[in-house]
Formats: sequence, C-alpha cells, structure tokens
Amino acid sequence: MNFFYRMLCGFFLGVSVVAPGVSGSVMAVMMGIYRDLIKIISNPFKNLKKNFFYLLPMGIGAILSLAVFVKLLSFLFENYPAQSRFLFMGLIAGGLPTMFRQARGDKFKRQHLTGTVIAFAVASTVGLLARLSGDTAEVGNISMIYLCISGLVAGASSMVPGMSVSMILMLFGVYDFLLKAASGFTSDIMYTVSIAAPVGICFVAGMVAFSNLTKIVFEKHERFAYSMVLGFMCGTLTAIFPNTMPDTYGGFLGCIIMFIAGLYVSGVFEYLGKKFYVDE
Repeated sequence: MNFFYRMLCGFFLGVSVVAPGVSGSVMAVMMGIYRDLIKIISNPFKNLKKNFFYLLPMGIGAILSLAVFVKLLSFLFENYPAQSRFLFMGLIAGGLPTMFRQARGDKFKRQHLTGTVIAFAVASTVGLLARLSGDTAEVGNISMIYLCISGLVAGASSMVPGMSVSMILMLFGVYDFLLKAASGFTSDIMYTVSIAAPVGICFVAGMVAFSNLTKIVFEKHERFAYSMVLGFMCGTLTAIFPNTMPDTYGGFLGCIIMFIAGLYVSGVFEYLGKKFYVDE
C-alpha cells in the first residue's frame, strides 16, 4: 500500500506541475512526503538505492499524470477556467487546518505570525505579476539561455511550499509555450524534447541547489518554517482565484461543487497519509 500511495502522490505532483497556480510542494506537504523529499533532493546520492526505490513509484505516477492530464488540463483551464481553479483552491484550503496545527505547535509565537504575513505577501505578489505578465514568449524570439534561466528559477521556487512552478513559468512568459510543446509531443517528439530538455535539466539543478537551504530552515526553525508554509498556502489561494466568475447559475454552482470536491480530496489524502504512509 505504501508503494501505491506514493504512486498516487506522484500522480498529483505531476498534475501540480501543469495546473496553473498549484504548488507541488503544498501537495507534498498535504500528502506527508515533503520532509522526505527535501532530505532526498538535498543529498540524492546518499542512500542512492533506497532513494531510488522511494522515488520510483512517484516517478511512475507523475509520468502517468502528465501523459493523461497535459491535454485534459489544457482543455479544462481553457474552457472552464473558474471551475478548474476552484477545484485546486479546495485542495489547498483543505490542507490549511493541518498546516496551522503544524505551525502553532504548543504556542503560536509573534515571529511566526511575521513569517506567515511575509510569505503571504510574496506568494500573492508572484501570483499578481504572473497574471499581469500573461504569456509573452514567442517561438521565434525565445532563446535557449532564457529557457534555462526559466527552468532554474522554477526549480528553486518549487522547493518553497505555496510557490507554483506554473506561476513562475507564467511570470517568465513561457508557460503556454511549454504546454503547447508538451501537447504536441506525439506529433513532433524531437521539437518537444529540444524545448523541454533545457528547462527540465535546469529545473532539477535549481531544485537540488535550493533544497539544501530549505532543509536547514526546517531543521533549525521548524515552527517558523511551517508558519511560512501557511502564509504561502494562503497567498496561493488569492493568486489562483479566477480573474472572472461565471455569469450563469450553473457555472457558479459548478465552482462551488468543484471547491467542495477539492476539500474532499484533500481530506482523503490526509486519511490515506495517516493510514498507509510509512517514513522509510
């Protein structure tokens, strides 16, 4: 069950990479695997065999989700943007009570509140900038160096719970460009690889480099770290709130249903994490 639970975790982590505004780190925190991922990524060659078998089911799940959801999410966010965003808002909101308990501990200190406010401001600002920037990169003008820089910054931000990879890529103006390349994978494999490879390689480099700092913060200032995670999660909620709401009763009702569905899925994850997840 541990194997299949981690594969399910990988599936949702893969979805979070594609879904605009959704933080993979927040999903990892909700599923109870964030601390283990930080330890592995910060020093991947320590206990290499154990790390490989720990990450294997997640990799399988992530590949499956990307294969299934790249085109599906592209369709949903294009045709039902508000309802899709409310689903992920529900997923994030469902994890807030647990994160608050982690941040509070025995007592919620004043400096913890400061961390929450700062993190909220950062996540909200990044989300706002991503909205304003839109997608500005054009195929003829984008350079390999620019793709590498985008991947590096996105990788570093991916280790901060509440920061969304897709939001960073939107901020750099390459999100739609990469999504279209991934959607056309089967029709033009070499072109897709030539675009995705530099972003992917630099993404991993940024993630490994920044994970060491994140690990130190969690080890030395755990409550403060979780208070910042709480702020990032709240800031993400404001960042992914739809630009426009549906103007029909059915569309508005769909938003409510999707939000409740997100809350439910978040609760299921918490239950599964407690029942099946084992820190190996």
